[in-house]
Amino acid sequence: MTEAETRSGTQTDSRGTLGTLRNAALLLDLLSDGPAHQQLTELAERSGLSLPTVHRLLRSLTVAGLVEQDPRSARYGLGPELVRLSQRYLARLPVLTALSPYLLPVRDALHTSVHIVLYTRGSVAYVDRADAADIGPYREPHRVEPALRTAPGRILAAHADDPGWDAALALVDSAERALAADERSHWRSATHLTIAAAERGGTEVAVPVPDGYGHPAAALAATVADGAVPQAAAHLIRAAQAASRTLGHG
Repeated sequence: MTEAETRSGTQTDSRGTLGTLRNAALLLDLLSDGPAHQQLTELAERSGLSLPTVHRLLRSLTVAGLVEQDPRSARYGLGPELVRLSQRYLARLPVLTALSPYLLPVRDALHTSVHIVLYTRGSVAYVDRADAADIGPYREPHRVEPALRTAPGRILAAHADDPGWDAALALVDSAERALAADERSHWRSATHLTIAAAERGGTEVAVPVPDGYGHPAAALAATVADGAVPQAAAHLIRAAQAASRTLGHG
């Protein structure tokens, strides 16, 4: 099975409009994983598509600004138009607007950074945050992680439909998949989840933020000292509940 089939779960079909769109999306996905700029031949090999097909799609994506070609190396990378589209998308998400008034109060109560986390295709993206006052000279960049390796990701993946859950399983190893299979029911019913945040120290605490229909639209997360987990969970839950009421009235 090619890397393309592993990512999509289906045989790549290059014929017709649907196949063209699927293949273009696949190339964007491959460009998002690995070096900032990649060779045409590498993309063809990883995607399982022919060299002429990859070249044609990359040229079209470059014209649209979704892909850029480094003039020195002739390698391809993600294009700047994706920034505009992603910002437009995030600006229109009701859950971000609903959570916005609560980020700073929760940050100030917990004295740590607070994050809004979204789930997509087996991964989680930390898309917005209120940084703690003592964060230091370097801000943490936006993160995208395999969902099942984070507390908010476990909550959101557990609530996803079966294809969404399978996408999360595909990004982790067999031991992690076994753990997830045993814990999915618990993760889905939990008011909050925790996971050791080894790289950042302390414990990551996350809670779901239900939309107007009771399904998690996002998660709210913070990393705190182990002894502060109950307090952090309480503040995050209150903020999530308040935002959820706003979403329910939208």
